[in-house]
Amino acid sequence: MAEYFHKPVLLAEVLAALRPKPGGCYLDATVGGGGHAAAILEAIAPDGRLFGCDRDAAALEAAQARLSGFTGRFELRRANFATIADWLPPESCDGVLFDLGPSSAQFDQAERGFSFLRDGPLDMRFDKNQTLTAADFVNCATEEELEILFRELGGERAARKYARAIVRERALSPAGFQTTRQLASLIERIAPRTCARLHPATKVFLALRVAVNDEVGSLRRGLEAALKVLKPGGRLAVITFHSLEDRVVKEFGRAWTHARAGSAEAEAAGFCIPATPRLRLVVRKPIVPSSAEVRANPRCRSAKLRVFEKV
Repeated sequence: MAEYFHKPVLLAEVLAALRPKPGGCYLDATVGGGGHAAAILEAIAPDGRLFGCDRDAAALEAAQARLSGFTGRFELRRANFATIADWLPPESCDGVLFDLGPSSAQFDQAERGFSFLRDGPLDMRFDKNQTLTAADFVNCATEEELEILFRELGGERAARKYARAIVRERALSPAGFQTTRQLASLIERIAPRTCARLHPATKVFLALRVAVNDEVGSLRRGLEAALKVLKPGGRLAVITFHSLEDRVVKEFGRAWTHARAGSAEAEAAGFCIPATPRLRLVVRKPIVPSSAEVRANPRCRSAKLRVFEKV
């Protein structure tokens, strides 16, 4: 479990955003290794409660151990955050936190298949009970489907070229693509790495991960659910790590703070909203890590924290 211990991103900023108070009730919708959860539990002592959920059983086991000193004041559940309104009462939480994307531990475990830097099975599932893997997408999707996936979910400009090469390459082997190294090597052959910061496979791997875990759909449903379980005056804090998920959060905030029911803006955002705003922006621009935090943890460099308050 030691590999799941990590320094939580934007910790001080998250605490300032949520304003945890003694006796309050909070939800960490992406509890991971329990870093943010532990800090929240300390802030809401002596009798505040925290609920946490995660799709990853190993992460929950690590969080359970990390939070053992707060026995009786927290409850963890293996669940997709899209379902939180199914098991938490309406208007029961003073604050909700989303820290999106895989953890450093998941990236660092080759057997999880999230990283092209480590050779492992082409998996990428947050929840190992799920049957669909990244290999299924790569080996079964059509060229057109792969192109759309890479372009729309990964923002990859060479989507067509990569999709065509994958379909051509998998036709040569009955087993198709089975490992992260196989896929990354193919992309490197097509687009040799230069002095550019990004590895050429970065956006392809991102797109596959987002598709495998239905991250966009889950996030939309999870944000709507969070609004249901928040009390009036409660805070919602969301940490994103790439432009696609940040765009979903911005659309959600715009729809609930400005749009009116039936407006084209609301429909485009994909959110069902009432005739009056239900959220207000706490900060107009996203909060980003300090240069000191980025130096200490380079993986947090793309993090953005957006904060809303229910009205």
